[in-house]
Amino acid sequence: MSCHAIGEVTVKRVTEQCGAGFAPSVLFPDWDSRVLDEHRALMIPDCFDVTVQRFIASVHTWVLRTRRHTILIDSCAGNHKNRPGLPRFHQLDLPFLQRLAEAGVSPEAVDYVMCTHLHVDHCGWNTRLLDGRWVPTFPNARYVFSKAEYDHWRGPAGREGFNAGVYEDSVLPVVASGQAEIVDGEGEVGDGLTFHPTPGHSVGHVAIRLADAGESGLFSGDIMHQPLQVFRPDWNSAFCEDPVHARASRRWLLEEAADTGATVFTAHFAASSAGRVTRRGDRFGWRFV
Repeated sequence: MSCHAIGEVTVKRVTEQCGAGFAPSVLFPDWDSRVLDEHRALMIPDCFDVTVQRFIASVHTWVLRTRRHTILIDSCAGNHKNRPGLPRFHQLDLPFLQRLAEAGVSPEAVDYVMCTHLHVDHCGWNTRLLDGRWVPTFPNARYVFSKAEYDHWRGPAGREGFNAGVYEDSVLPVVASGQAEIVDGEGEVGDGLTFHPTPGHSVGHVAIRLADAGESGLFSGDIMHQPLQVFRPDWNSAFCEDPVHARASRRWLLEEAADTGATVFTAHFAASSAGRVTRRGDRFGWRFV
């Protein structure tokens, strides 16, 4: 488990799954293999599998322990979800809750679940299957997500494409239970955490900023999928809904992290999944921490 500290807040990664994911040209429409060649020492072996020629992608949640609360940021893909269009997330049966327990977290102890966005692999453990119906996995938690994201997926978009069914089985049950908190735009969500709108990858995607004791962290969600995007911030993933806004949000993240020294906690980078951004003019660099 990767563990960090931001001020007096501990941040621990709990992994649902990690392994070979997309081929480069599938994930990045603008793929140029020379960028991988230039950064082989950073990418291989932890972030790129040379045998199968695919990126290695981690799917994990970040567990925050503040002075008052236990908080999860993003909740992975979940078990028993019907995702026929995405085999990696289809009908899983993984020991994620056991891994949370190993990190000292029981479902009843979670106070907040905060989602950067509502894609299949970021809100799946919001719910679990119990006696044939979907119920909140964390019975005492408040589930926090952005209004723009919520409004988008509860409409027709939530019934078609790769994210079909996610709203119905992973979002609606926590709304029906009265556990949802919807944040409109930028806003403080408690314990030094702030939602910052970063649309592009999805309509209502947010980055989540953590500030404590003069230190800061940025939970980036899917603003970036792989470290190579630090060096090529113009590269969008194939899943970015609005290319122009996705690039603007990525540049904001990189500039903010470089200028403030914030630790960036990513959603899919392998290795430690966390790092620092450096800057020289308009170019950026990455160092895992």
